[in-house]
Amino acid sequence: MSQYDVIIIGAGPGGYVSAVRCAQLGLKTAIVEGRETLGGTCLNVGCIPSKALLHATHMLHEAEHNFAGMGLKGKSPSVDWKQMLTYKDEVIGQNTGGVEFLMKKNKIDWLKGWASIPAAGKVTVGDTTYDTKNIVIASGSVPSSLPGVNVDNDAGVVVDSTGALELKKTPKKMVVIGAGVIGLELGSVYARLGAEVTVVEYMDAVCPGMDKDVQRSFKKILEKQGLNFIMGAAVKSTEASKTKTKVTYAPKAGGDDVVIDADVVLVATGRKPFAEGLGLDALGVKMTERGQVAVDGQWATNVPGVYAIGDVIEGPMLAHKAEDEGMAVAEVLAGKHGHVNYSVIPGVVYTTPEVATVGQTEDALKAEGRKVKVGKFSFMGNGRAKAVGQAEGFVKLIADAETDRVLGAAIIGPAAGDMIHEICVAMEFGASAQDIALTCHAHPTYSEAVREAALACGDGPIHA
Repeated sequence: MSQYDVIIIGAGPGGYVSAVRCAQLGLKTAIVEGRETLGGTCLNVGCIPSKALLHATHMLHEAEHNFAGMGLKGKSPSVDWKQMLTYKDEVIGQNTGGVEFLMKKNKIDWLKGWASIPAAGKVTVGDTTYDTKNIVIASGSVPSSLPGVNVDNDAGVVVDSTGALELKKTPKKMVVIGAGVIGLELGSVYARLGAEVTVVEYMDAVCPGMDKDVQRSFKKILEKQGLNFIMGAAVKSTEASKTKTKVTYAPKAGGDDVVIDADVVLVATGRKPFAEGLGLDALGVKMTERGQVAVDGQWATNVPGVYAIGDVIEGPMLAHKAEDEGMAVAEVLAGKHGHVNYSVIPGVVYTTPEVATVGQTEDALKAEGRKVKVGKFSFMGNGRAKAVGQAEGFVKLIADAETDRVLGAAIIGPAAGDMIHEICVAMEFGASAQDIALTCHAHPTYSEAVREAALACGDGPIHA
């Protein structure tokens, strides 16, 4: 029987970051993971491998469409799909190996296997039960299912996001169910590889909940890139054969069912919390109506000594949100003050162009009765963006009409996922739009567009 200060269940971004921070704060720490490698969904079958494929196919797109205009002559590269998957796997290996190194460096024990919690203060892995003062549940999430749609990643015809990263060959026709982040990213990958991609979405806009200006612009840009959209459509079923499948959907506006064919169907309808096998019901852990672990402001469940973070609790299912909670709960367990500012958590879509948001949308603020001013600047006025052929998109900054305090932002354009953090820092410090407008930005950079949007909240931008 081993005695730990904390055992963390799940080695995804929330779990392993929490483990490192716990160890740094002097807590004897163990982490439980049943996969062969650490890093959870994000590093193994999510964020990291999808970004590798997005990068590789973006390079292909540039070679096919933009190199000649820049004076780069020659035949466009052919696609070696097997090698592209090998490249993806090498990227995964580098990252998961790095996490394993961090565990060893910080003297964190990896308890290999799947965990259950027989009682408060006890964690069972395999045939061994360990004693611990505290337990942190960081078991993450899994793809959501859809009635009438049977996912079989091994068959490779109707797949979820995990299966879409391991297809044996690139499809000629792909149907993506869901126009959220995962569907649009992976749909973009296969569209660049030559697939005819059709995205079927129940709602009337892509990326539901996002700023409406961004939604409209984003959809138009993706359509120009070859993605087809069927909006307001409720998928009823898929009928798969060995090599193809039929997708049946009903238009929300009414009318007869419609059937479309595809070689591969990607089900990208979101994710749901995963806590299977932990024994939370028997333990008496309170859950929300949506199947999430209920926690208080210190990430504690109703069972003393049991905490939860990341996708398994309320909030956006984002790796960096889980990381923040992982560090914060470590601080709490060490007797310090852990804090997460949930109003300043950015979200990013890693298509080309990228889309990044933080804070509240203009419509949400107005619905609350808030008076706001909006500064908007197009990348058409940004010299760097035009030089690299990525002048589509804009920066939109939203500030309080009276105090000028920045309340939110949306960026669609080159490097949006990196540029958003300037606005995150500004919001964290309670900055005004004028604070950003008065800050010197290097030229020529994409970030000048952020300054111009801030200027647009005042007397107006310079380059528009």
